Amino acid sequence: MPLIDAHQHFWSLATPGHIWPTAAEGAIHCDFGPDALRNASAGVALDGTVLVQSQPTDRDTDWMLTLAARTPLVRAVVGWVDLLQPDAPVRIAALARHPKLRGLRPMLQAIPDPDWLLQDALTPALEAMQAEGLRLDALVQPRHLPMLARFAARWPDLPIVIDHAAKPDAARMALDPWRDDIAALGGLGLSCKLSGLRTEQAAGQPAEALMPYVAHLVETFGARLMWGSDWPVVRLSGDDWRRWHDDARHLAARACADLDQLFGGAAIAFYGL
Repeated sequence: MPLIDAHQHFWSLATPGHIWPTAAEGAIHCDFGPDALRNASAGVALDGTVLVQSQPTDRDTDWMLTLAARTPLVRAVVGWVDLLQPDAPVRIAALARHPKLRGLRPMLQAIPDPDWLLQDALTPALEAMQAEGLRLDALVQPRHLPMLARFAARWPDLPIVIDHAAKPDAARMALDPWRDDIAALGGLGLSCKLSGLRTEQAAGQPAEALMPYVAHLVETFGARLMWGSDWPVVRLSGDDWRRWHDDARHLAARACADLDQLFGGAAIAFYGL
């Protein structure tokens, strides 16, 4: 089974509209592109990646698609659209013509209203996503999970993947109510990414401490759980691509996960790679 990184980022600080990372995130406050990823993953036979937006701008999405077109390693792109704009359906249809555009990601974690995704004003954009066969990457936190269950029930034909396992409070080793809420979404058929967990831990916590979360995710999502590096953001934890890959593989093996599915098959199936 090919090795697919289901969640990674590129950015250029000079891209118009770039707002994050800032100088406060020193470990990642520089340009990251394909060559840097190849160096970070050296020694591992990485077959492809899903490039995910990091800026809430059209220019960033256009920049990613241009970069992806000349980068065979990037197998799919998850972009951004202002879903509330009246012309959002037109923009979505135009983006969907790009052969590597597979999904969109509203940056829900940065929106104060946890129920933002439920508003009727989003219906035209969501209908356009569904009509174009796009997926929704849900960048959420535990506070969003009850809402996401209602949303998924309302839009059963829109494929949804939960980014970073909804960012549980791993720093405090808190499992509840995340544990039950994420299980409910697994029961609705959603997919999930085993990614982003290292940066939710406190400084000095080992990857091994994530075992309760990994075990629950494997049990809940099974073949719909996909591994992502969240590179280069993972560098904020002190890790890099290779170390998180190796740690995640070790933890998932202990949880009796299907490693071929976790590290390739699930992303291939969800994103249509």
